[in-house]
Amino acid sequence: MNGGDRLPRAIRHPGRAAGSGVRYFCTVDKKNALRAGALAAGTTLMMLLMSSPALALTRDDGDDPGPGLSVVQTLGLFVVAPIVLFVVIAGLVMVLDKSRKTQKGAGRSVEAKAKA
Repeated sequence: MNGGDRLPRAIRHPGRAAGSGVRYFCTVDKKNALRAGALAAGTTLMMLLMSSPALALTRDDGDDPGPGLSVVQTLGLFVVAPIVLFVVIAGLVMVLDKSRKTQKGAGRSVEAKAKA
């Protein structure tokens, strides 16, 4: 059989393109996307306008700012101190973790029972 065992192809209209076969579900319509974008942009713009940094130069009554921080003090306070605090908390969690101790103890008792 010379090619007789092949299944025949579906004949398509020669003037039309083949369908892509891709289906989209849960599509977002343009109206909701525009509404969400406008809301996000409006909220951001209002927050920027409300927090005007130019007013920070004006002193209020009773305002008593302290001396400024040096670069070393700023890095120590906002970089080194959080890292040290994280390391201390992680170390305490690892040292005081009791789940590993119970698993090792349970494993030993199971091995001891198996040997006996």
